[in-house]
Amino acid sequence: MSFTDMIKKSVLESFAPSDITGAEISIVLIGTFLIALYIFFVYRYITRTSFYNKNFAVSMAIISVVTAGIILAMQSSLVISLGMVGALSIVRFRTAIKEPLDLLFLFWSIGTGIVVGAGLFSVGVILAVFVTIGLVVLQVIPSISSPELLIVKLSDKKAERGVFSLIDKYSSSYKVDSKAVTKAQTTLIVEVKTKDGNFLVDEISELDGVGMVTLMEHQGEVKN
Repeated sequence: MSFTDMIKKSVLESFAPSDITGAEISIVLIGTFLIALYIFFVYRYITRTSFYNKNFAVSMAIISVVTAGIILAMQSSLVISLGMVGALSIVRFRTAIKEPLDLLFLFWSIGTGIVVGAGLFSVGVILAVFVTIGLVVLQVIPSISSPELLIVKLSDKKAERGVFSLIDKYSSSYKVDSKAVTKAQTTLIVEVKTKDGNFLVDEISELDGVGMVTLMEHQGEVKN
């Protein structure tokens, strides 16, 4: 027997059809579903998106079961394994993941399906425990306070000095992001860090020449 034949025999034996009973398949899929259900509830509890997307949460949980089924099928024979690789290589997912946290849960769901489908149920459970601990600990850590956006529209340019005097009074720091000037009005967009935003807005609105004042939350975290 040549060296090439030995390699072929070794590869074929390693991918020999395995006798996986229906009971074993059911146990693996049920175990995967239980962990996926746990991921579903963790996502529902910890997500901070403006609107909870139940369709994404359901899809994420079922992906674990589907992935486990694929892993079981790939263990059965070399032909199925190569077929799965070829099929998955041409799949393109075009659904945009807007939240980085959603990407984490999606990867966790797929990883659970892989490890449990490979028969490592204990690894899936331990992974769920450590991921949960990591999420809880990191969520407790306070984020860096982000500035707010102050938008002021002035019909009189002379009121600009009074606006910045009040910003100095009520904010610890500020930064002018934009200033647009026309013959009719001046528009200021200023990043401010303040604890008394309501007082700031109220006093600016009372200045002569101020047409509109808006204080809105800055989306995202700003690192100094």
